[in-house]
Amino acid sequence: METFWLNSMASGMFGLQLPVLEKIARPILVDAVMVLFLRLFGKLEPAQLNPFDLVVLLCLSNTVQNVIIGNGNSVTGGWIGAFSLMAFNYLVVRFVFRHRRLDQILEGTPAALIENGRLRQNALAKELLTAPELPAAAHRQGFEKLSEVKRCVIEPGGRFLIEGNEPPAGERQRAGLLARFDKLSLEIAFLRGGAA
Repeated sequence: METFWLNSMASGMFGLQLPVLEKIARPILVDAVMVLFLRLFGKLEPAQLNPFDLVVLLCLSNTVQNVIIGNGNSVTGGWIGAFSLMAFNYLVVRFVFRHRRLDQILEGTPAALIENGRLRQNALAKELLTAPELPAAAHRQGFEKLSEVKRCVIEPGGRFLIEGNEPPAGERQRAGLLARFDKLSLEIAFLRGGAA
């Protein structure tokens, strides 16, 4: 009886209900399509997800889980699926790294959201961003108001690159401290030279 139970448990945990090639193909196909969908629907990085985006990503992961594993949910099937996803990702990253043009097509191009201090509404609309979302990105980079921003570009990965009319307050403060340090160094050198 105990042997039957152990055999039944092992068969349920490690036995495959689907062929191995199907277990390999499913996660690769889902991964390729999901990357395409994510590329089509925006440039947001995890730190910029609003609550709606987060809920959609969680639902997507649950939705495609069944497609990836198929009818079976054995440990072996999970290992095969996980290995297939990681191996496919590794190969794609290596391939794209060697083919820069393909990388540019897949990643997209940067988009200027603010140019010469002026908000570009058409670029914001294309990136599905609203003007109130930009101050948060500016604050993260040390700008208090959008009026301090000369240029703002969203990178294909979702990062904001912001150039100010003047350097951010933190950089100005650092430059001031460095200037004072240089002045003190000169005074110390002068005092040491005068004492000799």
